[in-house]
This record gives sequence, structure tokens and C-alpha cells, in this order.
Amino acid sequence: MTASLSLLQARRIALAAQGLAKVRPTGPVTPRAVGRTFARIQLVQIDSVNVVARSHYLPFFSRLGNYDPLILQAMAGRKPRKMMEYWAHEASFIRPEHFQDLLVWQKRAWVGAHHLEPAVRQDMEDRILMALTAGRPMTASELTAQLGHDEQAERDNWGWNWNIVKRVLEHLFEQGRISAASRTPQFERKYTLTSRVVPVMPRSDINAEESLDRLIDAAAQAHGIGTVRCFSDYFRTPLKAGADSVRRLVRAGRLQPVSVRGWDRDTFRHVSARMPRQAAGRALLSPFDSLVFERRRLEELFGFHYRIEIYTPAAKRQFGYYVLPFLLRDGIVARVDLKADRASGQLLVRSAFAEADAPAETAVELAAELELMAAWLRLQEVVVWPVGDLAGMLAEAVARRADRIKGHRLPGSPLTVEHGNVALVSPVD
Repeated sequence: MTASLSLLQARRIALAAQGLAKVRPTGPVTPRAVGRTFARIQLVQIDSVNVVARSHYLPFFSRLGNYDPLILQAMAGRKPRKMMEYWAHEASFIRPEHFQDLLVWQKRAWVGAHHLEPAVRQDMEDRILMALTAGRPMTASELTAQLGHDEQAERDNWGWNWNIVKRVLEHLFEQGRISAASRTPQFERKYTLTSRVVPVMPRSDINAEESLDRLIDAAAQAHGIGTVRCFSDYFRTPLKAGADSVRRLVRAGRLQPVSVRGWDRDTFRHVSARMPRQAAGRALLSPFDSLVFERRRLEELFGFHYRIEIYTPAAKRQFGYYVLPFLLRDGIVARVDLKADRASGQLLVRSAFAEADAPAETAVELAAELELMAAWLRLQEVVVWPVGDLAGMLAEAVARRADRIKGHRLPGSPLTVEHGNVALVSPVD
């Protein structure tokens, strides 16, 4: 008999699977805690936008609070690596154990050099691989200079300025022959041979069905509950093949068919998924957070319609440029357009909007979360602009918190605030 779940139960399963159902742990955040979080969510999307923080840093803040991003650099840069770069939902940090399976199912031919003449591409591949074999990890610009390549970069319809070196690098990256050893402060990849990143080289003998089953199973664990579309979207694998994989996983006992009241699509719950009796979390979510990857799922689960407006002309934006959803307990109750103004030491709330069913304490809880984020970013204050229906109450809540703790703060010291607990941290040089 198929189990029947309410929408609220489905939400709590999804939140628990994503590590967002509980109050954050107290005390310092350890590398082990960061590693457990990454193992739970399976991947984090990479994006160059740095309006608040790099997108792969934010999901760990959402789940763990004030943690040290250097932990992530160590996970991605020291052997044995706990994370590596490859294509997944989009460009992502992935768990190395998924690398071989993603090689089978990720086809990003449009990114690289497939359009080049074979002889031209092969010559550049040989030169790049020879340079990387003999030397240190290098960026595309460093390799271009070392190879003495002088070519006007080509602007394509995405606006990327990529010369042949960069295109062939991305082609080799897609093939799994080279990987990213690290990133520069300017967020450029430093390329190296994949064998120097993980002791796993591309293979041609992997069973494609078994490979996809592992990816869909991992996606289902990260979602807890969802549809074929949800699971297939997580690693951006084909929908039709994903449906076949779901059927195999049901037969294997890894997925259980369930019904969610109000949904009209076949839905499945992972066998390991927990359903907490309540959700108690609080988090600002990155626009690229894995909870909000699949917009249709987000709207069906939380009644929250969300579109990132970075690429929308300013005059046509409804909520702002870099808008973060605000999760409170088992609902997404507000959204805020944020900017970390590092020069002034301010976390700017450029707009704040409440959802129709937002509880009365939304502004107070959001003010505490913003202060926590400011402390994590080493910013000294939160400044709320008078834009949005929640802005007035939020500004008052931020001001009340600031007044309450003003006498306890050392000059120049950022604050760490976690559910009303205030602790001083050392000034940042």
C-alpha cells in the first residue's frame, strides 16, 4: 500500500534530508561537521557572483552558521580530496566518488572545443597536456602565455571571452583528463592533470545504468522525497533515463512510492529519509542552494515562487538583484536582496519582502540571521534600506538588537549572534 503524506510532512522530509530541519549546533564548526554536511547534500554549485559570498560558501553557512571557509579550501585542495570540481547540476564541487559516474552522463559539448577543426584541437591538446605534465597547475591565461599563443579572444553568445587555449582546456576538463587543482583569488581555475587531483582516471567500461542508479540514488538521498524530475535535475541527468533508474531503485528497495496530498505526479521517498516531528531551522539560502535548485519543486513544496533576477534589467526586477530566500522552521517566509559592502563594513539589505503567510516573528528572526551572516562575513553592521513590505519592521528589529548589545561590543569587533546568544570575536585585520 502506498503511504500517503501531507504537504507539511513532505516539507519536513525534504528539510531533514538537506540538513535544514534542526537548530544549528552550538560551538565551533569543525572540519568534520563541514564534511558531514557536504556528504549529505552531495554537491554545491559554483558561481562567480560574489555579491554576498561565493555561492559554494553559502550552503555551509545556511546549515552550520559561522564557520571558516578555509575548511572548504582544504577539502578541495589537500589529498585525499573530499571535494573536486566537475559538471553536475551546473559547474559544481562534487564528491570524488561521483566523478566517474558523472563522466558517463554529463555532456557539455557546447562548453568546450567541439566546433574546432580536429587537427587544430588535437595540436592544442597535445601542447596543453605536455605543459601541464611538465609543470605546475596553471590558469588559462598562464598557459596562453607559456604556450606563446597570440589570438584575439572570441566572444560567443554567453559573453565569455575564450581563446582556443581556454576552449581546449574546457574540452579536456569535460573529458575528465584535466581538473582544477585550485582557484585563484580572481576565481580562475588552475588546471592540472586529473591524476594529480584524484587517483581515478576516466574509464570506458562503466555500466551506464549502474552509474545512473548511483547518481539518482544520491540525488534521492539529498532530496529525501521527490519526483523523477527532482532527482534527475539534481545532477542534471536525462529525464527519460532517470525514470528508468527510479523504477530500478524501487525494485531494489532504495525508493518507496508515496503520495503527497495535492500533488498529481508520481512521488518517491528514499528509504533512508527521516521525517522529523517538527522543523526548527532558520537559514538564509543562496540562490544556488540545493534546496532551491528545482524551481517547480520549490513552488510545489513551499508555495514559494522564485526566480533569480541577476540577468533581468534593473527596471524590471521585482525583488532585487541577489535575492536570498529566508527559511524559518518549515516554511520560506521572506526574501531579501543582500550585498556585502566590504569597503564600508556593512551588510546591506537592499529590499525585504514577506510572504503572505509569514509569521509575526519573521522580522525578529530575520534580524538575528542577518547579524549572524554579518559576523561570518566580518562586517560590522546590518543596514536595511526602506524597500519592500518587510523593510520597516526589519529595520526596527535590527535597531533593537543593536541597541540591546551596543554596550557589550568592543570597538571594531564584529558580533556573532546565534538565536539571541551574543559572543565577541577578535577584530579582523
